[in-house]
Amino acid sequence: MRFQLSEDQRALRDGVREVLARRFGPRELRAAADGPPALDRALWRALGDAGFFALRLPESEGGVGLGLPEAVLAFEEAGRVLLPGPLIATHLAAGRVPGAATGETVVTAVDGGLVEWLEGADVVVGGGERGTVGPGAVAVRSVDPLTPLHRVPAGGPEAAPDPVAVLLTAAEQLGGATRACELAVQHARTREQFGQPIGGFQAVKHLCAELLVRVEVARAAVYAAAVTADPADIAAARLLADEAAVRGARDCLQVYGGMGFTWDVEVHLVLKRAWVRTRRTGGGTESEELLARELLSGTGSGGPGLR
Repeated sequence: MRFQLSEDQRALRDGVREVLARRFGPRELRAAADGPPALDRALWRALGDAGFFALRLPESEGGVGLGLPEAVLAFEEAGRVLLPGPLIATHLAAGRVPGAATGETVVTAVDGGLVEWLEGADVVVGGGERGTVGPGAVAVRSVDPLTPLHRVPAGGPEAAPDPVAVLLTAAEQLGGATRACELAVQHARTREQFGQPIGGFQAVKHLCAELLVRVEVARAAVYAAAVTADPADIAAARLLADEAAVRGARDCLQVYGGMGFTWDVEVHLVLKRAWVRTRRTGGGTESEELLARELLSGTGSGGPGLR
C-alpha cells in the first residue's frame, strides 16, 4: 500500500510550518519559557486567520472544509515547535463556541480533573465561562513551564475520550518527537570530540537511528489512524506517539550529554511537554485498555469516519 501526502496536503503542511516559523521560532520559545505563562492573543488570532482552528469546519459554516488527515498535519507542526496553549480544545470548539474558529475566543477543557491554561482562557468546556469552574480550582505546579495547570473539583462521571482529541494529541507528540530527532542529529553533526563530530561514534549513531525509527513508526500509525478514524487505530497511534516523544527526548538528552540538562538547551522543554501530553485523556492506560477490549472482542479497523 502506497501512502503519500497529496500536493495540497504538502502545501498545507508547509504553509503551517511557515506561519509558525514567523510567529513562534526558537527565540519566541525561549522568551516564553523564561517568563511567566502568558497566552499570546495576537498569535492566537493569527492562527485563526490562517484557518488553523476551522480546518475541519464546513465551508458553509465559515470553515476550511478539510478533514482529519489535514488537521493531523497542522497539529504535528504545532507540536514540532512546542506551540503553547489549549490548541485542541479551541479547535474542537470551532463552530460551537462563538469566536473559537477565528481565534478571538480561547477555549480550554476539563480533562481528568485538570485544566490547561485556565487563567488564559475565555471558555472552559466542562466548566462554563472563565471562573465558573468553581472557587475550588487550585493551581498546581506543572513540569512544563509552558503548560500552566489547575486542578478542579470532581464533578459527575467523566465522558469517554474524544477520539479526535486523542489523535490530535498523538499528532502533537509526533511533532515533538520529530523536533527531538532533528536536535539530536544537528548536535551529533556539529559537536566534536577527539577531533571528529560525535555522530561518527557508533553509540551516538545508534541513538540517532533509534530516534528516527520511532518517529517514522509513529508517523505511519498516526497518519493511518487519521485516514481510518478507527478508535483502535487511534489508540495504537497515541501509544506509539507518546513513546516516540518521551523516549526520543530522553535519547536526545543522551546525545547532548551534560549540556542537555541545562536550561539554555531546549531539549528539556521538549521532554517536559511530552510528559505533560502523556497525561491527557486517552493516553497510557486508557489507550491500552481500549486496544485490549478490541482484541478480546475480535473487531478490527474500518470504523466510521470522523468529520
